[in-house]
Amino acid sequence: MTEEYVLRCVLMLCCALLSANASNWLYLAKLSSVGSIRDEETCERLRGLIQRQVQICKRSVEVMDAVRRGAQLAIDECQFQFRNRRWNCSTLETMPVFGKVVTQGTREAAFVYAISAASVAFAVTRACSSGELEKCGCDHNVHGVSPEGFQWSGCSDNIAYGVAFSQSFVDVRERSKGQSSSRALMNLHNNEAGRKAILSHMRVECKCHGVSGSCEVKTCWKAMPPFRKVGNVIKEKFDGATEVEQRKVGSTKVLVPRNSQFKPHTDEDLVYLDPSPDFCDYDPRTPGMLGTVGRQCNRTSKAIDGCELMCCGRGFQTQEVEVVDRCSCKFHWCCYVKCKQCRKMVEMHTCR
Repeated sequence: MTEEYVLRCVLMLCCALLSANASNWLYLAKLSSVGSIRDEETCERLRGLIQRQVQICKRSVEVMDAVRRGAQLAIDECQFQFRNRRWNCSTLETMPVFGKVVTQGTREAAFVYAISAASVAFAVTRACSSGELEKCGCDHNVHGVSPEGFQWSGCSDNIAYGVAFSQSFVDVRERSKGQSSSRALMNLHNNEAGRKAILSHMRVECKCHGVSGSCEVKTCWKAMPPFRKVGNVIKEKFDGATEVEQRKVGSTKVLVPRNSQFKPHTDEDLVYLDPSPDFCDYDPRTPGMLGTVGRQCNRTSKAIDGCELMCCGRGFQTQEVEVVDRCSCKFHWCCYVKCKQCRKMVEMHTCR
């Protein structure tokens, strides 16, 4: 057995592991060359889907544009929530889009899986409510008069359909036969925690009817929270995530806190298996591990966005840059605001 043959086998194994990664469907957000997903033939050409997801795509082609919007929503929200952290959800043009960060059982992977499952549920539900999908519409199970005396009416978000589709599409690899590993259990738990971040924060929106807004009659409907709220909730769960390990209870494999002194996690909490790397240095062998050299930092902050922590003790450099802001804005009747452009010099600090 030659050394070249061994290397070729290792490369093939690595590629197989990456291609089987359960988050590869996020690559849908990168497929700008693919137009609207309207037929079964398009499903066959979509990169990042495992065969069972292709089958779901063929059965529910009309939903797939919403899934692709969900993939982009997950990436955008991840980058917003982690904008001031060493790992800032930078994406690659390859799979998985976040690199090897999501192939390890870290907190960061837990967040990615949770926000991704939530984003599909959110985007599909929004497509239902907007009338984009024939298979679903508003939630007509919410009707009649509430105990508070208002009339259930309007278009309640059909979150049940969105959650069900997210479960079938996003969870499909982990639910496949033989996927009972600790990582599969971790992914499934975090997927469900992401969806619960929407379910637990559904809100009631109302509209008053009557003379001069007297609100003689009030109609209400159930609506999803803004996705930024969902992202904030999942980010809080990331900060308080529980490190777990797999144990067998009877014939069932479960995840329990690695430290027995910690209280058991709930269905809404995030869990992880492996400690996170420090994300300080660029590692060419680990796609997505870009390091913090050149990252902007806050000189006065003591938090993770501060130069001391962000730069991992390497120090930082300061330069003055010119920025252009809107200023001296005035309202003109009717009806526009006119502003001047003001230039000023500010200090910008970047990690060495």
